[in-house]
Amino acid sequence: MHPVLVLVIAIAVVFVLIIKVRMNAFIALVVAAITVGVLSPNVQFQDVMPKVAEIFGVMCGKIGIVIALAALIGQCLMESGAADKIVRVLVRLLGENRASLSLLTSGYVLSIPVFFDTVFYLLVPLARAMRVRMGKNYLLFLMSIAAGATITHSLVPPTPGPLAMAAELHVDLGIMILVGAVVGLPASLIGWGFSMWRNNVMEVPFRETPGMTLADLEALAAKQEEHLPSFFQSILPIVLPVLFITSNTLVNAIASGSPIEKYTSFIGNPNLALLVSAGLSVQLLARARGYSFAELAKPVEQALMSGGLIILITAAGGSFGGMLVEAGVGKTLGDMAADYSIPILLLSFLLAVLIKVAQGSGTVAMITVSTIMAPLVIGQQLSFHPVYIACAIGGGSMVGSWMNDSGFWVYKQMSGLTEMEALKTWTPLLGVNGLAVLVITALMAWVLPLV
Repeated sequence: MHPVLVLVIAIAVVFVLIIKVRMNAFIALVVAAITVGVLSPNVQFQDVMPKVAEIFGVMCGKIGIVIALAALIGQCLMESGAADKIVRVLVRLLGENRASLSLLTSGYVLSIPVFFDTVFYLLVPLARAMRVRMGKNYLLFLMSIAAGATITHSLVPPTPGPLAMAAELHVDLGIMILVGAVVGLPASLIGWGFSMWRNNVMEVPFRETPGMTLADLEALAAKQEEHLPSFFQSILPIVLPVLFITSNTLVNAIASGSPIEKYTSFIGNPNLALLVSAGLSVQLLARARGYSFAELAKPVEQALMSGGLIILITAAGGSFGGMLVEAGVGKTLGDMAADYSIPILLLSFLLAVLIKVAQGSGTVAMITVSTIMAPLVIGQQLSFHPVYIACAIGGGSMVGSWMNDSGFWVYKQMSGLTEMEALKTWTPLLGVNGLAVLVITALMAWVLPLV
């Protein structure tokens, strides 16, 4: 069967199982991976299941420990009040008149170690409290959170999608962090500008949401910071692993072979860097809540269970993408791109859009497309660093977010918007963010190719 037809059937299988049948994404992706193996002439029938399991295991080895530790860090930052402290300091520094910029910055920073859904859950009550206090700009506050948080969720490790892209495309994690953050910053500001325009032209009523009455919001707005951790303690678990990982990247770039390299390679290993950060986060939670070792067990277990599900889905997405590669999809698409003169950055972006629209998960889109593109990138003579391929994929994974995306429903339900209001705000905002990422990525690949 032709590889492109295999790809179309595989996407249809994912779409039907996740959207129509409402099957768990892990099982749906494993079924899709098996389907690809069965349809592919390049894989022997008896080798389909061993191949799916082998690719699954390789992906787990690449990202499993880091995702589990990132989930633990995020849980501790939330429960200890550290995330709340970061937001409040940023609001104070930028001023209430720039409250939307504070929320944009908070979303941008917090979505590096914390998953988007959790960040939005944290920040939307603050956005609602600001609306109560200021009496306006509710839509701007909501969209500003989304504009910042979705960018780093899609471009900056250790969130699962960027982490998996770096692993699949053999991109140094420090470079992925630095370039993803640099590309993402102006893109998030463009999204913020779009949010201001949308807020001016669209009127959205301020509604109460389940579990968050106006009295609750007024109490939140008046909440004191006395019992929250210090800003230094709060931000350290986010900054420290970035410093460790990027120190290894810089030493490899400017002092490769020096005596210090073995030490930066050790502390800059993502698994160790996140482990140290997780230890600091757990200690922060214990001090903030007065927990004993026994009492810490419950939040730690909850975080690791949450991370376990993400690992399963991420690795299953890797199996799906890997089987598409085995079917020759990557090579065929590369040949088609060459025949029709489609730039490889644009091809990466469009494939991510296709997978995103079909099944809804940006993370699955990032993993699948990076796996498909890997044979076209690794060992090839590109005119720019492969990190830009990862950024283009991350940008495409934001475009086309609608009712099959869990982020859409988190945004809609927590903010009290209707489905149509969410479609008119969330969907175009992520489209603007994604297109901005593509344009900025293309410019950086031209001006600063890093090769």
